[in-house]
Amino acid sequence: MKEKVEQKLRATFGDAIISVDEFKGQVSVEVSRGRIAEVCRLLKEDPELSFNYLSDLCGADMLNFEDLSARKAYLAIEHDLRPDQLPPSERFVVVYQLTSLKNKERLRLKVKVDGENPSCPSVTDIFPSANWCEREAFDMFGIEFDGHPDLRRMYMPEEYEYHPLRKDFPLMGVPGSIPLPRK
Repeated sequence: MKEKVEQKLRATFGDAIISVDEFKGQVSVEVSRGRIAEVCRLLKEDPELSFNYLSDLCGADMLNFEDLSARKAYLAIEHDLRPDQLPPSERFVVVYQLTSLKNKERLRLKVKVDGENPSCPSVTDIFPSANWCEREAFDMFGIEFDGHPDLRRMYMPEEYEYHPLRKDFPLMGVPGSIPLPRK
């Protein structure tokens, strides 16, 4: 299945397909952020591939404090800037789990998202099941999905300014950021 998926995607999207890997029978495709909706549409509508079910969509924070600080220090020297002036790039990853019920195959798509202004095209018009998953990624990581029909928070209050699943969010929360009920 890996060869068939890779061949069709590379023939149609070329450089937008960054990498195709397989580990323990699970195929993962890294896709350029701007082309994810088109890739999902092809995978769903192609009669041979028929990845017609989005079983999951989630965000992941790839922030590594050690790597980040060393990279920022190097870039700051290179560009004569303070380290806090440099934007973190590709900090987040959006992961899509697709299933072909016809072929009994699974496929993982990955899209790297900028850490400064995290946004990605929505796939809700292709897979309606992405609606709540995209809202959860928005609420917990702050990743915005362009074109989403109702992008609002699910767990946290609308006015809450933080995103609890980010790695730089304090383990004990932000004191006083949310009013708690009295005992």
